[in-house]
Amino acid sequence: MQGFNNSQCLGWLKETGLDTVKEIYWQLTIPELVEHTIRNSEGVLSAEGALVCHTGKFTGRSPQDKFIVEDKETKDTVWWGPINNAFDSQKFDALYKKAIDFLQDKKLYIRDAYVSALPEYRLSLRVITTQAWQNLFANHLFLRPSQEELSNFTPDFLIFQIPDFQAIPSIDGTRNANFTIINFTKKIILIGGTGYAGEMKKGAFTLLNYLSPLKHQVLPMHCAANVGPDGNTAIYFGLSGTGKTTLSADPNRRLIGDDEHGWYDQGIFNFEGGCYAKTINLTKESEPQIFDAIKFGTIIENMRFIPETRQINYKDASITENVRSAYPVEYIPDALIPSIGTIPKHIFFLSCDAYGVLPPIAKLDKDQAIHYFLSGYTAKVAGTEAGVTAPKAVFSTCFGAPFLPLHPTKYADILANKLEKHHPTVWLVNTGWIGGGYGIGNRIQLSYTRALVTAALSGELEKTGFSKDPIFNLSIPNACLGVPTTILNPSTTWNSLQAYELEAKKLLEAFASNFSVFLTNNNNQIPMG
Repeated sequence: MQGFNNSQCLGWLKETGLDTVKEIYWQLTIPELVEHTIRNSEGVLSAEGALVCHTGKFTGRSPQDKFIVEDKETKDTVWWGPINNAFDSQKFDALYKKAIDFLQDKKLYIRDAYVSALPEYRLSLRVITTQAWQNLFANHLFLRPSQEELSNFTPDFLIFQIPDFQAIPSIDGTRNANFTIINFTKKIILIGGTGYAGEMKKGAFTLLNYLSPLKHQVLPMHCAANVGPDGNTAIYFGLSGTGKTTLSADPNRRLIGDDEHGWYDQGIFNFEGGCYAKTINLTKESEPQIFDAIKFGTIIENMRFIPETRQINYKDASITENVRSAYPVEYIPDALIPSIGTIPKHIFFLSCDAYGVLPPIAKLDKDQAIHYFLSGYTAKVAGTEAGVTAPKAVFSTCFGAPFLPLHPTKYADILANKLEKHHPTVWLVNTGWIGGGYGIGNRIQLSYTRALVTAALSGELEKTGFSKDPIFNLSIPNACLGVPTTILNPSTTWNSLQAYELEAKKLLEAFASNFSVFLTNNNNQIPMG
């Protein structure tokens, strides 16, 4: 076996039936994986030193093609429905055997890693990929064991990502040729037919979303987190494109993590070891920490170069709007290592409101906080997804419906208990439009959002007093240094108050409709948007 030198893993290879594979590379370094990626024609180096790779047909996750095996372990615990699709255990066994057979003549890259920075809640992973760059992705996004930890490493779960292995739906029980199947009993995540590496990351997050509440009463959160010089921890919930990574990468605060965390009795901890930042329209001026993280070792997915150069064209969305970079958290200056923070003093719910009716920032009471947490609102704008020609409200409960194996009220109950016990200040932040919806108004300047978040963290917003929004009943601050007072109340930014009220009431009705479905469907159907 070329490149394979780990005796501990050899026994596992024999048990799995992969010991006859001729080329197996275990725990390669970043430079070695970059070399393999280029040698395998999987990617090229940019002028910045980053590795540019294309994910093929799939440039994002395919949530409708994700399944959970239904068996004794999961039958009565998983929130079955349109989000968690049940998969037959015998069908899984047959498909898994086909996958192992498929790998016999392939080059394999194996990475041992773990998730959860807090040792007592750690989950060990063994990641098996057929592409070098995807193994590098696993190195970046998961936590990296020490040499001593590797010498006694036993995986809790296996993750296979095999882009060229496609299912036959009529035989294998999948919906399409691509699939992600999680088997909690066999402790395997099997991914096939897709080259999008984010399926591994979110598959692991799904594991933690299932195990953390049931085993430890830890709240798993789709959020970013950072900490100030005084130990003031803040967390930022939000769906893709709302600003989690951008706002958490603050030069005046230390980054804990940009996407996935757990909240336990003494504080919070990062599930991951790296960042997966959107880089479309990235500039050094607007996001200096992320911009500077684009260097040797970093992976850029689905980006093109400026013609006749190897310089990354951050404005080019011709492949996808979902252009992303993957890098270790250490690439962010002064990141907090280990990635463990105190009890959050501030919670921010980020929404990119394309209707232009939510305020740039508002303070929430406890009931509002639970309502907005369960709603998980943002909006898609025209052109970001096939068929979207006008702003579209998106409700993804707990800001992460596709990754929630348990019923959302399980997570909401844990959050409610923590709000009651610790009394953090909860804020709703609109990173979208004001003065009108998408195509009419303007996107809120990032500098204004940063100023508002900074003022919230420092306590300055509390000193200004608040006014009530009559439609959403939100508490809007009266002033903020560095932010025009005229933009704080969205109704004053529209040319027509009547037009604003009409649009605001439409969104309010959408919230009510979404929540009514949530309340009436008990354990099965909660809208994803």
